[in-house]
Amino acid sequence: MKFPSRAACIMCHLRLTAFICGLLLSQANAAEQSDFYIREEIPLPEGEIMEVGSIALMPNKKVAVTSRRGDVWICEGAYEDDLSNVKWRKFASNLHEPLGMYWKDDSLFLTQRPELTRIQDTDGNGTADLFETICSDWGMSGDYHEYAFGSTPDREGNVWIVLCLTGSYHAYADWRGWCVRVTPDGKMIPTCSGIRSPGGIGFNAEGDCFYTDNQGVWNGSSSLKWLKPGTFQGNPTGNKFHKLANLPEPANPKTGSRITTERERFPDLMPPAVILPHGKVGQSPTGIITDHSDGKFGPFAGQVLVGEQTHSQVQRVYLEKVNGIYQGAAFLFLEDFESGIVPLRLSDDGVLFVGGTNRGWASRGSKPFTFERVRWNGTTPFEIQSMSARPDGFELAFTQAVDPETASDPASYEMKSWTYIYQKGYGSPEVDKSIPKVTKATLSADKTKVRLTVEGLVKGHVHQLDALGVKSSEGNKLWHPTGYYTLNEIPN
Repeated sequence: MKFPSRAACIMCHLRLTAFICGLLLSQANAAEQSDFYIREEIPLPEGEIMEVGSIALMPNKKVAVTSRRGDVWICEGAYEDDLSNVKWRKFASNLHEPLGMYWKDDSLFLTQRPELTRIQDTDGNGTADLFETICSDWGMSGDYHEYAFGSTPDREGNVWIVLCLTGSYHAYADWRGWCVRVTPDGKMIPTCSGIRSPGGIGFNAEGDCFYTDNQGVWNGSSSLKWLKPGTFQGNPTGNKFHKLANLPEPANPKTGSRITTERERFPDLMPPAVILPHGKVGQSPTGIITDHSDGKFGPFAGQVLVGEQTHSQVQRVYLEKVNGIYQGAAFLFLEDFESGIVPLRLSDDGVLFVGGTNRGWASRGSKPFTFERVRWNGTTPFEIQSMSARPDGFELAFTQAVDPETASDPASYEMKSWTYIYQKGYGSPEVDKSIPKVTKATLSADKTKVRLTVEGLVKGHVHQLDALGVKSSEGNKLWHPTGYYTLNEIPN
């Protein structure tokens, strides 16, 4: 038997040591959520079933929440470092599944299934005693799925409300499958048709309104959609209610087609602003808020945060307008919440409150319902801050300076693209797949941006970018290296 020489043993030992050191360095560079964001559970009232459906931020750092069973509670101490001192007070009961709430003029305004309601404590005893119906002009059949999600007021004071279909397939009650606006004086304005099964509604930094719709009939995948007044959002079930607004009923789209094809036939068809690929970026999107904290919640000011019920997450969305149409990129962001997220609210000083429930659906996490908060610890994660479309590819902006060698190497990036069948059947597989190729990566002078030249862009497709090879100037890998860009329009 021939034994290896001493030199060979030394070389083998050095290789093994280098491998172990490299593995340890790789693990050390693998970022975790707790490196940047602190997630904490807020204690709930003992013995209460608190399936949180909406959250409102009140003066003096009080927080109001509603339960899906119709109660309104007010919490004190939710901002404090020590959450053991949290106190709760029941403010109202017997409401009908409120899914949208805000504070204004010493009142709470709630969107319930049958109406928009204002509630007040007029005698100062700590509980609501005045309940006013602001608007109840839409219908309700009693089906469990006829949710009504309401926004905070827009810049004109209007509340936007998205009305889920009956059973998410039918429209047995008036205006089901529509978005309506309620003016400050209580007038209802039919705004958009084509809604299927919304999970939340909110505004971007520019004040435009968006909602999340879930995968299902006429929805190949879940998505974030722009509620531009007068547009058709894609599901024709509620189109029959055009007659209630004295408008001609539009023709139905062709099943088995593609959104891009049907847009050429129906100019009012609004494509999803950002598709949230089913199973990859959650599968049940919910609440929508904009990070208006001016950097107090990290390096994503002005971007949209979207709740996720099934995967118990918060996703991050970068939006931009190209040729008059919204589009943009979705990124995974926060996770490990204890139940499925429905509402979100972000305070001006950067505290994110989320409410969760798994009632009626499965969700990740150990609890049937939860109320939690997230705070940024001041450490900036190495992330793709934004992904913008260009005529020949994309431009990436990073939260930190990048390593020039890895960031300017086209081999550090991989892409794939696909779309979905636009059909009356439930959902869709990923179809029409292609492999766009990154041929050039040009680094900016300040080393915070990279311009990617891409061969094979496809209008109407989701473009998945994996930047696994990119490192920061300090040698760290991206916390989330994958972005999903919905390319509705290619810039001129």
